[in-house]
Amino acid sequence: MRYDTLEVTDSGDGIRTVHLNRPDSGNAINARLVGELSHVVAQCEAADGPSVLVLTGSAEVFCAGGDFQAVAVTDAPEDPEPLYDLWQRLATGPFISLAVARGRVNAGGVGLAAACDILLADSTASFALPELLFGLFPACVLPFLTRRVGAQKAHYLTLTTQPITAAQALAWGLVDAVEDPVDGLLRKHLLRLRRLTKPAIGRYKQYRAETAGGLAEGKTAALTANRAMFSDPQIRADIRRYVTEMKFPWEG
Repeated sequence: MRYDTLEVTDSGDGIRTVHLNRPDSGNAINARLVGELSHVVAQCEAADGPSVLVLTGSAEVFCAGGDFQAVAVTDAPEDPEPLYDLWQRLATGPFISLAVARGRVNAGGVGLAAACDILLADSTASFALPELLFGLFPACVLPFLTRRVGAQKAHYLTLTTQPITAAQALAWGLVDAVEDPVDGLLRKHLLRLRRLTKPAIGRYKQYRAETAGGLAEGKTAALTANRAMFSDPQIRADIRRYVTEMKFPWEG
């Protein structure tokens, strides 16, 4: 498959690295990116596929969240279910998903990072949920975020809309380890992770999914809320205005 939004490389030892490659949009999530990353994940789910999937962004931004440009040019909101399913597969699939965050991680980018088994960051990383500024809330993000940081911290991030630093994210449990440069931290993790067999990873993650709960139960409510918000004419008008005029809804 030819990828337009990703750069995919294999190291030959069961490790596949996916670099999000939409620099003009801050690696924002659109339907094409979801489809391409889902294709990569399907290969990792295969018995003979890679055992470790590494997700990276640029030095300035891991992922800016959903693509407001795409929302602004259409009256039909995108179906959130493929994105939720992708995150659920990253969380529960028979491979290790590892995200490496540098720079900004916003909105749906937080969901993508939180869905992964392991999240590493350098000190430039920041994490924010700004959705409420536009009358939205991070419906699909919250089941994955809450699983990492707990209900109250996820609630706080949602209400304040303010970014937290990598150090704060580490203290909260959103990030698993922080180091500069993060490339060295990644190498140290991969030295251990490449020793794990695909069957062992699959059995463990299946057990974890069966005993942890939360993601499957939260899916229906998350999708219902997401569809309702992105179908609201006022919210869509505010998003179009932000895209064209760079003004928030409360600005005259």
